Amino acid sequence: MVKAVLFDLDGTLLNRDESVKRFIENQYERLNKWISHIPKSKYISRFIELDNHGYVWKDKVYQQLTQEFHITGLTSEDLLQDYLSGFKNHCIPFAHHTQMMEELKSKNLLLGMITNGYGQFQLDTIKALGIEQYFDVILVSEWEGIKKPDPLLFTRALERLHVSPNQSVFVGDHPENDVKAAQNIGMKAVWKKDCHWDYAEADFIVNDLAEIPLIIRNLSGQSTEF
Repeated sequence: MVKAVLFDLDGTLLNRDESVKRFIENQYERLNKWISHIPKSKYISRFIELDNHGYVWKDKVYQQLTQEFHITGLTSEDLLQDYLSGFKNHCIPFAHHTQMMEELKSKNLLLGMITNGYGQFQLDTIKALGIEQYFDVILVSEWEGIKKPDPLLFTRALERLHVSPNQSVFVGDHPENDVKAAQNIGMKAVWKKDCHWDYAEADFIVNDLAEIPLIIRNLSGQSTEF
């Protein structure tokens, strides 16, 4: 019987690729006075390239951008602070995220989140998506002092939910940090397909968050409609 479903954030609930693109386009327009000498498409594509799907923190990204594009009048710290304060205004969720969580909560399932990143930044993103109220626990790597795929982060979340690994399912987009890490402590893992990786050895694979409730129903052996 499944008692808890835990989620990753970036690339799982948050459509990070589209959110970043929306933000950086807006940043270019707002700060055009200082960066208009850079073609818009080049500024956007280079940011996305340096960002490396979120695995390079933005201080390094903006340091590189200001050097490469010879940006003056704005420092890399100015650009970073603009990102920190403004990204939350451009967050785009994946389809059916609220409907999916409503369905899970209606069955009295516990919901948790485990995400790598900076605490306040990730919390701002969660609030921007309007989903904070659904979660019984939220663990952010900065605040916990450890990050995925460290098994301690997963076991800590389960302890706070008072459930065992075999009563829990993890949903994430990263084959190692999410899927494999969850399986390593005895959880079932659902891979939300992501274009950045070709394959994950998950227990289940989904294209759409709307598929999650059916998976949980089948794992719990429920014969009635979820």
